[in-house]
Amino acid sequence: MEFLVRTENLLPHDVEDEVRDRLRKGERERAMELRAAGILKRLWRVPGRNATVGLYEAEDPAALHEALTSLPMWKWMDITVEALATHPQER
Repeated sequence: MEFLVRTENLLPHDVEDEVRDRLRKGERERAMELRAAGILKRLWRVPGRNATVGLYEAEDPAALHEALTSLPMWKWMDITVEALATHPQER
């Protein structure tokens, strides 16, 4: 299944720089692992916001949930997921 995932990073501004840097590094590393596994297909930044739009592919919603909650910053993310279905014109 494919999913359109919108995330907004809500990490508080007063988080120590060292903690913020460690979380960002971990986030990049985990995203690369999800790419290598074929789960994270595409990722776009949203200009002017600390947000992304991603195209994910997972076996089912539970597998997607597992992937998203494996991200180091997931506790500080507002996440919206839309399941995608193939349009008849794409067949």
